[in-house]
Amino acid sequence: MSPATFLTRCGIALLLCIPMASAQQQLPPAEPPQPLPGSNPDQPTLRVTTQEVLVPTLVESKGGGVLYGLKPEDFILNDNGVPQKIRVQEEMDTAPVALVVAIEQGRMSALEFEKFSHLGPLLDSFLTDPHSQAALIGFDSAPHLLHDYTHSSEDLSHSLKTMEPGDGGDAILDTVNYAVDLLETQPKSYRRVLLLLSEPRDHGSKHTKITGLIRKIGQSDVLVLTVSFSPITAQFIHDVKDNGENRTLNMMSALVALIQALKKNVSKEIATMSGGEYTTFISDKKFEQRVADAAKHARNRYLLTFSPSDSTPGLHSIRVKLTQDYGAHVVARANYWIGPEANIGATE
Repeated sequence: MSPATFLTRCGIALLLCIPMASAQQQLPPAEPPQPLPGSNPDQPTLRVTTQEVLVPTLVESKGGGVLYGLKPEDFILNDNGVPQKIRVQEEMDTAPVALVVAIEQGRMSALEFEKFSHLGPLLDSFLTDPHSQAALIGFDSAPHLLHDYTHSSEDLSHSLKTMEPGDGGDAILDTVNYAVDLLETQPKSYRRVLLLLSEPRDHGSKHTKITGLIRKIGQSDVLVLTVSFSPITAQFIHDVKDNGENRTLNMMSALVALIQALKKNVSKEIATMSGGEYTTFISDKKFEQRVADAAKHARNRYLLTFSPSDSTPGLHSIRVKLTQDYGAHVVARANYWIGPEANIGATE
């Protein structure tokens, strides 16, 4: 028997021995973080409305660097296939960052704890502005706050190095819902970023509907960056260059397709919806490079905004491209939602 096969069978046996929570169990109240300095807890959170949609957009040159200096006339943005009049905010790298790092502790993620323990110093790249702060969430069958907002990567490092393995759950949907709520307590002027470190699939979310989370991400300005791992497989291959060009424009078909995609790879689809990126890692070096790239790209996105010409309620598909062929790669928000507040509820 090969070592990989032995590890896989042992992992499956361990998971089968872990008692799972009842479907009727209630999610414990979230530990609310302290507001960032200067924030107003009563300030209404930003939601996508029919007045304005925010579209974070990364433009990478052929060499992998960020393509700077683009103007509104350099972009074409289609909403359900219809071109929109856009505006481009100037301050690409000036706003402070509110960062939530969500790390899986359940299932077999303990195999990756050694890599996670080195994450703290890498977060300094997100926290270059003196007002930027980060909070740390751990999750297994439920999310929990490991460290409140801080500007100190050393404090976060201590929490990362003292993490304990969780149960057999991997409640990504519940965790993303929880993390977005934490981020939306922070000032509107901050760039709100969720860095999700998890397996690709959800296991055990009981309190968040997929459609409810699609609405929530679609109505939020949170940028989701995911770095995914698979502790059982030696390799995980994924085309990170998919920028959504082949997505259907039919709103109902798009919603059905997105629900199915979320069931297969929730970490990828949530990132794509928000305009973030989905990457994978195996080695320590790749993990550190993925986090460093995520930090750089989070700060160097163009912020496109537009007022939808069609206010039909539901899921809208977005496609952003350049008017000229610079040979560049465009990563932009793929969807947004018009309609009532998200109904999270129980899972479907």
